[in-house]
Amino acid sequence: MTTDQERPVVVRLDAVHKEYGDAKALDGLSLEVRAGDAVAVMGPSGCGKSTLLNMVAGLDRPTSGTVEVRGHDVGAMNETQLALFRRHHVGMVFQFFNLIDDLPALDNVALAAQLTGTPARQARRRALELLDELGVAARRNHYPATLSGGERQRVAVARALMNRPALLLADEPTGALDSRAGEQVMDLLIDLNQIGQTLLIVTHDPALAARCANRLVEMADGRVARESAPAVTA
Repeated sequence: MTTDQERPVVVRLDAVHKEYGDAKALDGLSLEVRAGDAVAVMGPSGCGKSTLLNMVAGLDRPTSGTVEVRGHDVGAMNETQLALFRRHHVGMVFQFFNLIDDLPALDNVALAAQLTGTPARQARRRALELLDELGVAARRNHYPATLSGGERQRVAVARALMNRPALLLADEPTGALDSRAGEQVMDLLIDLNQIGQTLLIVTHDPALAARCANRLVEMADGRVARESAPAVTA
């Protein structure tokens, strides 16, 4: 049985500060995420949760401190390197899906692989496999506006998994969904983690944290205030 210390570190933040003018978004935050973890980050609005996610994704840079993902110093990369890094190592799922409105579901998913140089036919084949695994293959030729919220989020998850990322980031993945669709997305995240996908989830939803995460990180004032195992809900 693999111990925590034997699992490789996927994300390491060390004394990360992020300042916007006089405002401190992150104030010396340190955090490790190991392979196979499902980490839920919670805390009040403005505590730095989204800034943390943006740092890990390379969408923002620290004012000081280091952010490493799979051993890569994210803050030291230029924009071209960051774009390639994200495409190959990080999948992202957003609250409002961020699908391309004028592409059908299949092409929304396949595009993620085509941007890394995968031939279109091969990309579409894998995209269809993912849509099938996520239960939305029958909707592959439908445009986002004709899909339900739950279907759009499943398409977004398929897109995020397209390049087999080491890390899946999710920013309020159930925030725009009704309760039934939210439950389905929670089940999907649980299934992904059970087959080894590393998850870092920002959420306001205690039920999502309790069901999907094995670690709960609570933030306050730009730093980790407490870490625990999520309380199990009935």
